[in-house]
Amino acid sequence: MELIHKEEYYKIVGICMEVHKHLGGGLLEIVYKDALEYEFRKNNIPFAREKEYFIEYKDIVLPHKFYADFVVYDDIILEVKAVTGIVDIHVAQTLNYVRLIRGQLGIIANFNSKSLEHRRIIK
Repeated sequence: MELIHKEEYYKIVGICMEVHKHLGGGLLEIVYKDALEYEFRKNNIPFAREKEYFIEYKDIVLPHKFYADFVVYDDIILEVKAVTGIVDIHVAQTLNYVRLIRGQLGIIANFNSKSLEHRRIIK
């Protein structure tokens, strides 16, 4: 079975590992996001940070929106965490974000551990 966005996935996770290697665990999410933004720019990887999305419900657009931590390569959601571990709610949230942007792939990267924890989420 062919992996969806295989090359892009490896590039994104590689950058996350680079950030974790230099910063380690235990910092706030915002610090990792700043470092990721730097690395994406340095490596000429297209991204949008804190991208805003409207949520359609039946025939209306709801007043509250969601903000994806990063949208990389136009349709890959990257959710950045600094938590004890990736749990089911993180997976559900990322899966919903992927569905809402009509994408196929989400990545959860958790920086709050001895080594980077990451999970590939497929719609």
